[in-house]
Amino acid sequence: MTLAGKRLLLIVSGSVAAYKALELARLARKEGAAVTGLLTAAGARFVTPHAMAAITGTRVFGDLWSLEEESHVGHIRLARDHDAIVVAPASADLLAKMALGLADDLASTVLLATTRPVLVAPAMNPTMWAHPATQGHAATLAARGVRFAGPDSGEMAEPETGPGRLAEPPAILDAIRLLFAGGPLAGRHALVTSGPTWEPIDPVRFIANRSSGRQGHAIAAALAGRGARVTLVSGPVQLPDPPGVTVARVETAREMLAACEAALPADIAVCAAAVSDWRPAETAPRKIKKQAGAPPPALALAENPDILAALSAPGKRRPKLVIGFAAETNDVVSHAEAKRLRKGCDWIVANDVSGDVMGGAENEVHLVTEDGAEHWPRLAKEAVAARLADRIVAAFAVFA
Repeated sequence: MTLAGKRLLLIVSGSVAAYKALELARLARKEGAAVTGLLTAAGARFVTPHAMAAITGTRVFGDLWSLEEESHVGHIRLARDHDAIVVAPASADLLAKMALGLADDLASTVLLATTRPVLVAPAMNPTMWAHPATQGHAATLAARGVRFAGPDSGEMAEPETGPGRLAEPPAILDAIRLLFAGGPLAGRHALVTSGPTWEPIDPVRFIANRSSGRQGHAIAAALAGRGARVTLVSGPVQLPDPPGVTVARVETAREMLAACEAALPADIAVCAAAVSDWRPAETAPRKIKKQAGAPPPALALAENPDILAALSAPGKRRPKLVIGFAAETNDVVSHAEAKRLRKGCDWIVANDVSGDVMGGAENEVHLVTEDGAEHWPRLAKEAVAARLADRIVAAFAVFA
């Protein structure tokens, strides 16, 4: 779809990346949208009202205390007279105001008063974006239906690199289109597993692995960003919940299987969790004490349930598309191809975990399907998630 005839309110908050808002406005107008600019006090320090007015061809707003405008309840008109509100860039401060319902300037007042769809494109320092407060605000907004574009990972204005970079204007424009279309996966339910499992030996010890959950959480966020209703079944991780998803927290493989089965039916299942293959056959009720001179206790193991195989099994509750992960240290593609056939899933995302992948920020994978193996270059895990989500979108376009 195009944006022809759509009325957009573009709110620009304080960020070095604010200059990109001018390009976004230009692209939106090129598609036929009517764009009205609203600059926060901080945003106006980076983009002048004159520049915004020249691009949009209309008056620019910014003063909550304008006697002329507020005599006609201007903030309510701005909140209601547009088809959507886009905040680009969205600073940490404005995200916090939105989440907390504060209204101390024109932008925050309009956002509190609107009933229209809202899209935010965050832009801030990586540490600010990763802060639990910011992540909590983002999760709150997503749960209320606010849509997100980005942030991307990359170089920042300061000599730092990481997630927090404003999405590029064409990508934000794509997200605006999806705002009106509902997203390419609207109406679909995606089930995603993430993180490790912990299999208890006694009340203080357990069998685990090095999975951080970063890849699975990024996939859940990417699918939610494309309109899917996402259930994320997560083992123990030190990550914030992705915005806009329902999270079921588990510890053991058996708990993860039960949570997955409870989440069915689903259209899509992505098994990105690193599930322990074995668990202690018995869990000691008390801490096992070391005895001087005694040999270490023998640890008998039992096999854990195979979650990927269970979700891939034929039947009415099998998701239309089931995707597994294969974490290998050698012969990555051949092991993944064999695993796909053995488990009965549709795709396998295979990666070499002999380096810094588990717990790291990047991943280099092969997508293995019935058509063969496709190598993807080393990318940020968020970029891998975005690419996989786009392939899922394409697959469902074929299914339709």
